[in-house]
Amino acid sequence: MPGAVARLKRRRDYLRVAAARRKTATAGMVVQACPRGDDGDGVRVGFTASRKVGNAVRRNRARRRLKALADEILPRRGDPATDYVLIARRATVERGFGDLRGDLETALARLAGPGRTRP
Repeated sequence: MPGAVARLKRRRDYLRVAAARRKTATAGMVVQACPRGDDGDGVRVGFTASRKVGNAVRRNRARRRLKALADEILPRRGDPATDYVLIARRATVERGFGDLRGDLETALARLAGPGRTRP
């Protein structure tokens, strides 16, 4: 189903992605990645927004924006054998959606490394 990515729901999955120490930061978000080691049933992604982002309304808005981006971009640009965690920053709420889209695509290209970019 295009546009649908599986969600990370367990704390241990978030901790495993963080322990892999593969991350890149852009103005609008931080993206962490961790290869799963299996053939990949599809892209899996989790979202987080700390209190540094703002109050509950701002954190929820930031997460909603990241979810919309992930559903749009990760099915075609993400590695199916990789788990991603998108971390909101203060700028996630104010930044234009086109700029956030560019941030995510830039982050995915950095995480893929040279010569490993996806179409």
